[in-house]
Amino acid sequence: MKWLAKSNLRLLIVGLVLLSTLLAVINMFIASAKVQKQSLIDNTLQHNEGYATKLAQMLQITIENAQQELILSARSMAKSWSDAKQVQQDLLGLSEQSSLFNSMHVASSEGLVLAASNNISQLTGRKLLGLGHQQALTMRVAWVSEPFISQLDNLLVTLTAPIYTADGQFVGYLAGNVYLKHNNLLSRIIGEHYQKDGSYVYIIDRQKRLLYHPEKKRLGIPTYTNPMLDTVLKGIPGHQVVVNSVGVEMLAGYAYVPVAGWGLVSQRPTKAVLDAHEGLMQKIMLTSMPMNFAMLVVIWIFSGLISKPLKVLARNVKKMTLRSTIEKVENLNAWYYEAQQLKQAFLLGLENIHDKVDKLQHDADIDPLTGLNNRRLLEQVLDTFLITNTSFCAITFDIDHFKKVNDNYGHAAGDQVLRELSAIVLDSSRENDVCIRLGGEEFLILMTHCKLELAVRVAERLRAAVMEHSFTDVGSVTISLGVAAWPEHNKTPQEILRIADKRLYRAKNLGRNQVCCSDS
Repeated sequence: MKWLAKSNLRLLIVGLVLLSTLLAVINMFIASAKVQKQSLIDNTLQHNEGYATKLAQMLQITIENAQQELILSARSMAKSWSDAKQVQQDLLGLSEQSSLFNSMHVASSEGLVLAASNNISQLTGRKLLGLGHQQALTMRVAWVSEPFISQLDNLLVTLTAPIYTADGQFVGYLAGNVYLKHNNLLSRIIGEHYQKDGSYVYIIDRQKRLLYHPEKKRLGIPTYTNPMLDTVLKGIPGHQVVVNSVGVEMLAGYAYVPVAGWGLVSQRPTKAVLDAHEGLMQKIMLTSMPMNFAMLVVIWIFSGLISKPLKVLARNVKKMTLRSTIEKVENLNAWYYEAQQLKQAFLLGLENIHDKVDKLQHDADIDPLTGLNNRRLLEQVLDTFLITNTSFCAITFDIDHFKKVNDNYGHAAGDQVLRELSAIVLDSSRENDVCIRLGGEEFLILMTHCKLELAVRVAERLRAAVMEHSFTDVGSVTISLGVAAWPEHNKTPQEILRIADKRLYRAKNLGRNQVCCSDS
């Protein structure tokens, strides 16, 4: 083995030829897998787009037919408008025939219900105040309303047709109501195609509110997390890889329903699509395993001699902040030239690293723009609170309309706003409070041994201080804040941050420039 002491990497490269061959095989395997995987993804995206388009066309035809039926019935009712019993009888007959509408009613031009289907008969003689009913009175044309809560506490969409007398006078309208949380033709068209592998279809209106979704509790709630929805509502069909509201990657196809202004999205989890593909690739890998294993044994024996000194050096790189590392490296048997040179260079660098590591650690935890702690420190602090059972309050906040500041004044002015805001945060907090910039314009204050009432007062004082401060080049800005306390509000410190963040967004939904410490 003496000849190994005189060898160098140039001579040892010969022994790595086998490894290069194996890497080439693996590379071909991975490339083939990627091509097949991408092909499967592309086919699924196109299938979902076609499926979404088909469903959208079905909805378009269904709504158009329902509108036409309402228009014809409205014309018929106009002829017998003076006969209230006949209008009621016509309405009952129409409601029994319709599979789309959960209820129907006829209202006068003043909004009074003149006739109603049996399940909402209690509305007869009452004035309707819902958004869809007001639209019908104002628009006076066949119309599909935005979703709204009715006087009977139903989340619904209304299709209306105006009623005009022979002389052209508007006397009322005929309405068919689709209850979004009840069974009807709309839910059957979409729901019958629901698959058990995590695939589902959902519908949004012009305001991105959910009209149909497998989780009925989300109906009527806006969804803004997916930029794809803007494209859908422009009437442009297509497909896209997206991440849904719970963080699952989905292969989505989408289409538009012009008559109602709705967007329809059909999506399937990427994981479900690739499960079969991964099983096939595993079988191929298992089949080629014996030969690959034999090659690896030969390469492992030969390369082990080469890599051992480098492995020792690499292993000690992770421990370079420890003084004991120097002794371990000095005792390393670097038996060939390149390893010996690396050993010497490593020893020379260790002393310098020991001097700088403390400074680097400090810099890693500090945000360079604001001088506050950064997100890197957050998990460590929360773990400490949990281990020591230290109660704390979390105040999360961000700058209202900060994007407008950057757009109108430039990013340099935006950075100056962040620096001045950070100074206000430090002035408004206690010495032991942990002030963190989470990223962008988002901030967090952790107040130890603090009651919720005190945290709310601190948050309110901070909000007022920011509002009263005149920021350089920008003037006045405001912030919205959410407050939560541990352990009062949850079992884990990490969950408290999500609760505080939820209350921050509630503060924004309530008008911004305020503190929210409650979910209701």
